[in-house]
Amino acid sequence: MDKFRIKYPKFILLILTFILAYIIFKESDFLPFHNFLLSLNYLGTFLSGLFFTYGFTAAPATALLLILAKEQNIFLASIIAGLGALIGDLTIFKVIRFSFKDEIKKLSKEKIVAKFNSRIPDIVKKYFIPVAAGFIIASPLPDEIGISLLATSKIVSTKVFSLMSYLLNTIGILIILIIGSIL
Repeated sequence: MDKFRIKYPKFILLILTFILAYIIFKESDFLPFHNFLLSLNYLGTFLSGLFFTYGFTAAPATALLLILAKEQNIFLASIIAGLGALIGDLTIFKVIRFSFKDEIKKLSKEKIVAKFNSRIPDIVKKYFIPVAAGFIIASPLPDEIGISLLATSKIVSTKVFSLMSYLLNTIGILIILIIGSIL
């Protein structure tokens, strides 16, 4: 029975949920959902910010933000959507940092991971990885990747992460709204 035991069940489940969500959202027509969020005004903006953080809803949320840019004050909308994005990012951060702690510890002891980790200079771990994670969080790329990098870091507290997440997402969303107002 032990040979059928899955070594990293949480990571596998997480990857499967991304694949399933991609399949569902790729095949669906989002027009009714878009119209619903647009009808909610700034609440819809908040929800678009929340959806902006998740890989499988980032593209539709970005499209909604581009549309909302013509309807709302872009500075107020970026602040509100940034709060939504913060809530989404904190959810991911807490799940990865606390629920995946056991699997992250186990994975870090794997030969290939330990070898790869030992070859990365400490300066890269300390500065480059957080910068790369910040870029990912600010962009419409899936925040899960950047958050995973930060959640596994011992030097990033929840408070620092929250500040980084809010500022980076708000700036990224503001840029999207500026583009939307120009188009």
